[in-house]
Amino acid sequence: MLTGVNVVLGVSGSIAAVKTVEFAHELRRQGASVRAVMTDSATGIIHPWALEFATDNEVVTEITGSVEHVDLCGRSGWGDVLLLAPATANTVGKVAGAIDDTPVTTCVTTALGADVPVVVAPAMHEPMYDHPGVLDAIDRVESWGVEFVDPRIEEGKAKIATEEAIVAATARAAGDRPLADEHVVVTAGATTESVDPVRTLSNRSSGRTGRAVARACYVRGADVTLAHDGPDVPYATVERVESAAEMTDAVRRIAGSADALVSAAAISDYTVEQAPEKIKSGQEGLTLRLEPTPKLIDTVRSDHPDLPIVGFKVETEGDDETLIERAREIRERAGLAFVVANDASVMGADETRALLVGADSATEYAGDKQGLGARVADKLGDHLSSRD
Repeated sequence: MLTGVNVVLGVSGSIAAVKTVEFAHELRRQGASVRAVMTDSATGIIHPWALEFATDNEVVTEITGSVEHVDLCGRSGWGDVLLLAPATANTVGKVAGAIDDTPVTTCVTTALGADVPVVVAPAMHEPMYDHPGVLDAIDRVESWGVEFVDPRIEEGKAKIATEEAIVAATARAAGDRPLADEHVVVTAGATTESVDPVRTLSNRSSGRTGRAVARACYVRGADVTLAHDGPDVPYATVERVESAAEMTDAVRRIAGSADALVSAAAISDYTVEQAPEKIKSGQEGLTLRLEPTPKLIDTVRSDHPDLPIVGFKVETEGDDETLIERAREIRERAGLAFVVANDASVMGADETRALLVGADSATEYAGDKQGLGARVADKLGDHLSSRD
């Protein structure tokens, strides 16, 4: 997600500074190089040696004759993006007023003047976050193109955003954003059909591939809507659905504003009429009558003949030639941009293998699901740009 990206990590004096070691490790796990800059207050909460260890670089705690702020954040500086996490109310106010009395605020002012992307993750008590002056400062800094990662309001505190949210926002700010101004709808995970008020029919899909696609589209600049039976995520607006019918209804409702649909969910092929009461146990020869569900991509294609759609195809038998043949059948039937085809054996696994099947080509991907999400997002971007 951040391969080859140089991240300047600015740390101010919030208690959330204790989390910056974890942030630095995760940024590096995602491929980034990290150098930290700390305010004097921050060094009273976490020792600079801890961040030196986490970043494998010396930590800047004062601006000297070496003009560290220019070296890091100037027009020809080392940094590709500056991440200010955590940002206190005091630091946000100083950034808004171009007050440069700490190494961190001096780096931010330099970055803004040099057009280096800046991401800010506030952390403070909730009454401080609600102060009109702080809100005005956030609005002003946002108007300069700075990305704020909203805090989590819990227990009377505006707690720093999750690691996932901060890393995704940093990757988005540092990237080229080939999907900027595009609204991408992604479906993910299994759907569930109710048999009675207690029992359900479902499948083994974990939803990780679909969520990886949604995250990758967000990092590349898209506005993402994720339809799934799961929690809120920081990189998309979530439409929470359970059944195949709910999934189809949700996608039909939002597809009118979409620029593309990635149908990665393992949507139930069959449903059953729900019994009004719990079916009594111990019955012999119990039969459930299954009825086929409408195909989501066919339904959406009927509604929106020109919408770019990416389909997914899972099989339990056959070789690659069979997978490609069946993927092309779906692609031609529904007029899809391309199809991601794989064997059912990868469902729920950490690693995956897939074939990305277009009209005249089929390319193999093998690796983790985050990587597959990136590959799908890149191919979607290429498809959308070719239509312009």
